[in-house]
Amino acid sequence: MLYSLYQFQQVANFPVHFMADQGQQFFRNPFNPASYTPMGRVAAAAFDMFAQSTRNYGKPQFGLDSTVIKGHTQSVREEIVHRYPFGQLKHFVRDGASVSDPKVLLVAPMSGHFATLLRGTVKELLPDHDVYITDWRDASDVPLSEGGFDLDDYIDYIINWLTALGSGCHVIAVCQPAVPVYAALALMEEQAHKSCPLSLTMMGGPIDTRINPTEVNRLATTRDLGWFERNVITYVPPPHKGMMRKVYPGFLQLAGFMSMNLGEHLMKHRDMFNNLVAGDGESADTTRAFYEEYRAVMDMTAEFYLQTIETVFQKHALPKGEMTHRGQPVNPKAITRTPILCVEGEKDDISGLGQTQAALDLASNLDSAKKHYLMAKGAGHYGIFNGSRWRTIIAPEVRQFIRSAR
Repeated sequence: MLYSLYQFQQVANFPVHFMADQGQQFFRNPFNPASYTPMGRVAAAAFDMFAQSTRNYGKPQFGLDSTVIKGHTQSVREEIVHRYPFGQLKHFVRDGASVSDPKVLLVAPMSGHFATLLRGTVKELLPDHDVYITDWRDASDVPLSEGGFDLDDYIDYIINWLTALGSGCHVIAVCQPAVPVYAALALMEEQAHKSCPLSLTMMGGPIDTRINPTEVNRLATTRDLGWFERNVITYVPPPHKGMMRKVYPGFLQLAGFMSMNLGEHLMKHRDMFNNLVAGDGESADTTRAFYEEYRAVMDMTAEFYLQTIETVFQKHALPKGEMTHRGQPVNPKAITRTPILCVEGEKDDISGLGQTQAALDLASNLDSAKKHYLMAKGAGHYGIFNGSRWRTIIAPEVRQFIRSAR
């Protein structure tokens, strides 16, 4: 019922969205004298803002068609090298790339947004890394006949993709994947797996959410698992391919993120409105681009969402030494060879300071020389992997760490 009501609202908004879109075009038309007046600019800005708020956002494109390698612009194309029902492995193939560039598996979060949320991360890595990314699939597009997907399956996907990529791969896990990727590393090290990564970088991940708990962490612990199942899990309605699949809808995740920092989002929209009125299209486009990505959301399977809530946020199974994968204990003490870099943002309101760093203490048998930590001053959660602090502070450290681990 919840999903159907949301879809009904989207359909009902379409005529209003169309009128708003036409309105902003009318008041920006250079042949319309009103477009040159203060009233016309205000009307155009108002229609523009309303059109954005009623738009149905689909899966974005990476749009990374080129990169600069050693001072020369080279073309980039995307190739799918491996596919599973709930995700595919995407390779950014670069012309003119050096065969000595480190191979990197970038593990995108499955937390409501598409892998394109890491567009800025990929863009910064492309000049001197051979980049692969986990491109997760919207659960509403996966037919029931393809089976389910839970936290154990997530770990299997990571291990299988590392196996497919072969030896000599570095892994970067951003936010949510920190726990399953860390678990995959522990399992692979214990088995002396031939495709163990050469290094692991974890950025803003919830390894131990008992440390400096955030509002997100508190929400997960103030309700029992049954509450989440009753209140936020729903069935995918027709005509989606995944109809009748139980999911945690992306629109609920987006609503939660927006409400958590509502004041900040209102300020950004106010600034964008003022920029549109003032004719500052560049500043307005920057904010618009952020929200076009931010509002593009995907559904997660109910079993994955609920198992993550229980394992990571309620039971704290990994730091307590109680996490298992298909009945096999996940033992961080088995990590003895792979260097680890933990990156945290000083102002991260999703994963608090110390939550990612906890991975270094859990890997108690890993030599201290292989344990690395970076706290980015002034960086919030998204600033860890996108924006100026990522480009100027964090990316150079990640680049150096990967090369030192080769």
